[in-house]
Amino acid sequence: MITHQVRVHEHGQSLERSEQLAWRIAEVAADQVPVLPQVRDMVINRIIDNAAVAAAALNRPPVAAARSQAQAHPYSPGSTVFGLVYDQRYSPEWASWANSVAVRELDFHDTFLAAEYSHPGDNIPPLVAVAQHRGLDGAKLLNGIVTGYEVQVDLVKAISLHAHKIDHVAHLGPSVAAGLGAMLGLPVETIYQAIGQALHCTTATRQSRKGEISSWKAYAPALAGKVAIEAVDRAMRGQGSPSPIYEGEDGVIAWLLDGPDADYLVPLPEPGEPKRAILDTYTKEHSAEYQAQAWIDLARRLRALYPEVADPAKVESIVIATSHHTHYVIGSGSGDPQKYDPEASRETLDHSIPYIFAVALQDGVWHHAGSYAPERAARPDTVALWHKTTTVEDPEWTRRYHSNDPSDKAFGGRVEITMVDGRMIVDEIAVADAHPLGARPFARADYERKFRTLAARALDEAEIERFLALASRLESLTPDEVGRLTITARPDYLAGLRNEGLF
Repeated sequence: MITHQVRVHEHGQSLERSEQLAWRIAEVAADQVPVLPQVRDMVINRIIDNAAVAAAALNRPPVAAARSQAQAHPYSPGSTVFGLVYDQRYSPEWASWANSVAVRELDFHDTFLAAEYSHPGDNIPPLVAVAQHRGLDGAKLLNGIVTGYEVQVDLVKAISLHAHKIDHVAHLGPSVAAGLGAMLGLPVETIYQAIGQALHCTTATRQSRKGEISSWKAYAPALAGKVAIEAVDRAMRGQGSPSPIYEGEDGVIAWLLDGPDADYLVPLPEPGEPKRAILDTYTKEHSAEYQAQAWIDLARRLRALYPEVADPAKVESIVIATSHHTHYVIGSGSGDPQKYDPEASRETLDHSIPYIFAVALQDGVWHHAGSYAPERAARPDTVALWHKTTTVEDPEWTRRYHSNDPSDKAFGGRVEITMVDGRMIVDEIAVADAHPLGARPFARADYERKFRTLAARALDEAEIERFLALASRLESLTPDEVGRLTITARPDYLAGLRNEGLF
């Protein structure tokens, strides 16, 4: 890896294109290096993972709305849309939009956390959509996905967006543009221009994940992917973009991030170096914000050892000591009263660690739908236990959260449950069970089981097995087979879900 220094340059200061971060990212994208076998296998895992969570979300209102928008834009050759038959094709940017919303809706796919937060699997829907539209084979699609993951993970390691209340999809626009450039074999200049526009048009505030969290949380990454597709199209037609987009005196860093005195160190692969960043990422066993994964696992363990912790009449208080992010974003440190509101939206509840921990303590399981049902959230004993649960920041867990050492990096913390009878139950957890260093790291069989479980209601068994067989051969897929890399719901499953809007 090569570490690149990135800082603001005032107007008039010399900054050659070759020294700009967007150009260096474009060089990485244009570098056609072989894909490592373990990287290929993980890409297949994440394609299966995306399809799993999308299948479980097909009949949810945000997904149905996005799908209806795509259906208003039929196109040939075009791209497929999750849930619909594969010979129905739609404009690639709209197909990407619909599929991205389906993947993100349940907050149930992969994650990478460092200086910034991310769901790198958000790169996959726009890349698949364009591969289908352009008639590309599986090897080219694989290269695009590997590149998208590499760029997003490297940006997330170096540049914090949330510290300035900018949403994390600002790293997704450039990574998708880079992945598309790699997949299409575009020259560095074209990819560079696409990255500039994609970043310029995908910087938005984090209010989508604050207060009353709405369905836009699922749409935000879909917009980033759609914008990136449009940016690549425009760049391929010879059109330019704001430059230097990162380093300019009126650019993203100067006015949206750390300002004129910022100094970032961004790691990127050196020429000829394989792209392996996907191996640093991790998926979710539970449908909830990633920082809640370990806490669900710990709650299940505590319930098995101490069943009385599920009874609010026996619990005096529950205090979760955790990282800065967990405390301030999904914990009581956020100051959001909605995180304790039994009538809050599902999107809000899956960003409330007090709610999640209380329900997991009581149920000993976690379900992507049942655990968020209105009647579940409103249960009086749950509300009582939930309102006794608070979070605090612990400097050591914050340090571990930001550690660059994979063996030290952690997303958990320590819990102290004070019982009414005076006993203190104390335990801690560093990473989720499904994490690569967890008690039960996810492997291919776990991804396939997740897909079969989540797709069982929406897809016929034959369709489930067809998709798994196709995905497992990703690198050798023909263009026609890439065109079938989608999932089709049972004929009656989506009936009546299409709605009308402007189109």
